[in-house]
Amino acid sequence: MEFFCYHRDRPGSEVLRRELGERHWAYMDRYERELIARGPTLAGETATGSVHIIDLPDPAAARAFAFDEPNYQAGVYRDVLLRRWHNAIGRTMRDFPGGRTGGNRYLVLGFGMGEAADLAVPDDRDELIAYGPLLSDDGTAWLGTAVLLRAPDPDAARAILSLERYAAIEVHNWQFGGRR
Repeated sequence: MEFFCYHRDRPGSEVLRRELGERHWAYMDRYERELIARGPTLAGETATGSVHIIDLPDPAAARAFAFDEPNYQAGVYRDVLLRRWHNAIGRTMRDFPGGRTGGNRYLVLGFGMGEAADLAVPDDRDELIAYGPLLSDDGTAWLGTAVLLRAPDPDAARAILSLERYAAIEVHNWQFGGRR
């Protein structure tokens, strides 16, 4: 089962985040094979959150992953968005043809309303790092869409979604995570 996890940083937690850096990395290293994509969201050079898209056996394992994380345990994060997710492009960030660097990278979160939208993968797959629907805990209800992509600017990133089909859309600067 695939899950989307977005830990949002608590304001003023930058120093604590830096102090816990190695503990966070060591924790994530335990999940290296299960991670589909990972990396921080940013405001300039300052981290504002952490994205982890991961394949785990069940919702209990996903909750343990999200809430046992050292930064969460120490109070770096103010909240956690944890949802079932479906890997619509069927690859990991390591398979992204654009590589780890170059261009602007974004997390786009669309919080759905009404009928499911944007279930089909857009034509320009080469700019997509991760793409898929956010789902209810049992995987049957569409709650929105989560996308990691390369785009010229935040407006172009937002345009990946059908704007009128969402109650809200967030766009965050994002970069590849991991030790390599």
